[in-house]
Amino acid sequence: MSRQKEFGDFQTPEHLAIKAVSLVDEIYGKPELVVEPTAGLGAFLKAAVERWGAGLRYKGYEINQDYVDSAIERLRGRGVEIQQRNFFTEDWKENLSKSAKTRVLVIGNPPWVTNSDLSQLGSHNLPPKTNFQGLRGFDARTGKSNFDIAEWMLIQLIEALPRDGAIAMLCKTATARKVLRHFWKTDRGRAGSRLFRIDAAAEFGVAVDACLFFTTGKLTTERTATVYADLDIDSDSTRFGFVDGELVSDVAAYQAHRNLDGGTYAYTWRSGIKHDAAKVMEFVRTGDMLVNGFGEIVDLENNYLYPLLKSSDLGNRRTEIRKFVLVTQSHTGDDTAVIQTAAPKTWAYLEHHARVLDERKSSIYQNRPRFAVFGIGPYAFAPWKIAISGLYASLSFVIVQPCDGRPVMVDDTCYFLPCRSQGEAQLLYELLSSDVAVEFLQSLIFTDAKRPITADILRRLALVELARAVGRLDELEQMLQTAPIQTRTAAQMALLLEPKQAYQPR
Repeated sequence: MSRQKEFGDFQTPEHLAIKAVSLVDEIYGKPELVVEPTAGLGAFLKAAVERWGAGLRYKGYEINQDYVDSAIERLRGRGVEIQQRNFFTEDWKENLSKSAKTRVLVIGNPPWVTNSDLSQLGSHNLPPKTNFQGLRGFDARTGKSNFDIAEWMLIQLIEALPRDGAIAMLCKTATARKVLRHFWKTDRGRAGSRLFRIDAAAEFGVAVDACLFFTTGKLTTERTATVYADLDIDSDSTRFGFVDGELVSDVAAYQAHRNLDGGTYAYTWRSGIKHDAAKVMEFVRTGDMLVNGFGEIVDLENNYLYPLLKSSDLGNRRTEIRKFVLVTQSHTGDDTAVIQTAAPKTWAYLEHHARVLDERKSSIYQNRPRFAVFGIGPYAFAPWKIAISGLYASLSFVIVQPCDGRPVMVDDTCYFLPCRSQGEAQLLYELLSSDVAVEFLQSLIFTDAKRPITADILRRLALVELARAVGRLDELEQMLQTAPIQTRTAAQMALLLEPKQAYQPR
């Protein structure tokens, strides 16, 4: 096991600690007690002592005895108390409540690892197992319950802060957002919440969006935080917050286009096809030959082969078909055994690679037909689509047209609107690419998220209201009204001319 990994060990460079302490002094002033709860080598305590000098109390807690010894030696004679302690067994409310009437500053750099990372390493350096995020059912059993250790730590520390206390911690930007969302959703806001971006690649050699997260113990009904471009109170800033029960990345932009929030569901955003076996199910064409991910040349009937665009294609606006995918069903739950008769070479191929397909770990394949896929239905076979990658922060919508008379599939990291015709696809593309739509969607997107664009975000855009806002409502209504009855969804027919429904956050 990597000891550095186990303890999320990214020691803070002294120059960064000095700059962070200087910034805290500017926005919070001189504290009476400085606490570094995961002190490491004591970089923040050293910077604090050098900034504020004697007359304050300085306390550090650290699990690694070697670090404790080194920190004590470095800070000898500075009036700093450092103890060997396990963060997860400390009573932080008790520790900090003893100083309830003082200006307590909690500062430092907690571990940058997740509970899943540590569990896989066999580490016992973990918080107690509680569903602190309030997840229910499926979400609590899957990856959504995975969290950064720092997220849990920060919540405990903020809850323990006295009213006049403050906290300033280096962490992932996404972690700071989750912590604030926790309080905004379950409690109240904390006054003075701010995120100052740092260059984590330069400081720690890691490719992650990170910040110095500052907030106070003072409760407020305000549910917003300011994000600064760097460790400078005068740098460019934006404000994100908790509005209408959900996070928005830019409060001002969201409020300017708030009327677009609450889709009428005249169209439904769908996820692309999911199979979790790319080496078996996806192919490249070399001349007249198909080659799978194992480098095998395969001979398959065309019945179940479809052109495929990947997330990287859409993200880079490439529509030239480079790959093909096996689509074993037309509807969720279709019996795949019919392939044996309809396409015997395809069935033989699937059986040859059955072990890979049978061992797919996702629970979505349980109790479903063998070789099943997910994210499939009549919508997947629409001749035209408006599609977008969920992995790129840019709002780059793409018109996906048929290839050789067959509908083109997209992978499960993409989202799309099914369209019946080129004209419909062109209209929707122009609506979604309008400045109004882009500004609204950008106000909901956090660019540092692992998947910045999601179906939930896209579904919040009311297409009917958007068409009204850009003066193209008549065109959209005509498009829906002239569509063949059998292709119109019940939602399109029922909701076309009705007032928009209010968005109901999950």
